Amino acid sequence: MCSYSSTNVFDSGKHSTHVQRVEWRSTTCTGNYNCSFLYCLYIATPLEDGEFPILLFLHGYLLYNIFYSQLIQHVASHGFIVIAPQLYTVAGPDTSDEIHSAAAITNWLSEGLTKFLPSNVRPNFSKLALAGHSRGGKTAFALALRKLNTTTNLRFSAVIGVDPVDGMDKGKQTPPPVLTYVPHSFDVDMAALVIGSGLGEVKRNPLFPPCAPKGVNHENFFSECQKPAWYFVAKDYGHLDMLDDDTKGLAGKATYCLCKNGESRKPMRMFVGGVIVAFLNAYLNGDNTHLLATTATDRHQSVPIPLDFKFDCLV
Repeated sequence: MCSYSSTNVFDSGKHSTHVQRVEWRSTTCTGNYNCSFLYCLYIATPLEDGEFPILLFLHGYLLYNIFYSQLIQHVASHGFIVIAPQLYTVAGPDTSDEIHSAAAITNWLSEGLTKFLPSNVRPNFSKLALAGHSRGGKTAFALALRKLNTTTNLRFSAVIGVDPVDGMDKGKQTPPPVLTYVPHSFDVDMAALVIGSGLGEVKRNPLFPPCAPKGVNHENFFSECQKPAWYFVAKDYGHLDMLDDDTKGLAGKATYCLCKNGESRKPMRMFVGGVIVAFLNAYLNGDNTHLLATTATDRHQSVPIPLDFKFDCLV
């Protein structure tokens, strides 16, 4: 018999949150990688005293880290420190620089993060997770898979792909490719979560390709995961529906024009945030009650999207 927590992970958590933008300049060189790069980091933390696990969250293609503000604060309100770097503003098809950047930021955390946190908030570097959306999801898995021989001085315990995408189509993957099309071939030595959007593979109009095409999307990522791995697909929501409601600027306006969207972003954002929290609680904090409650047939938690989402797991 499972016992379930009364706290709903799809609602805001018990912690008040503190958010800030900080800058950090990397001076690390890797091959032809730029030795000096200025990173803008968006950091959300609980305000209350305590030691908290860490989530490094990587943004999607040509998006801004601030577009995920509401999602990031949702996760932080449940007792996590979330760091969302701006990896670039303009990028081509090659993701090598993003992989190197994510590794450099990870290596900076243990020496540089604490000075930017409230004095009463302490990071637990032994409880560290890596996540990314869209191309950022591909980058997260690439780093977990040690692509380009990248190494980090901190160990990740979990990896999350939020509607991850590995290119335009099978055979048109962005370099370096992550998907191999060999089932259960990801050798990441950590728990994995893949969240997909049902509308991501649907064209918004004939002028643009789908934002998460079949053959390189969430379904393929999950099929290559090893145990333990969890998989959710929100059937009636789109590739960008977990972003903030108000995404500013030209890039922000484009988020409403390029992809097939659901009716509103809030339910998808709550769902993605809640599933991430449930997964992190299970694999960073050793408490799987929220994850089990989310997947239980009688749904002890109020899921904010229609209950016909796809679910699967390898445990």
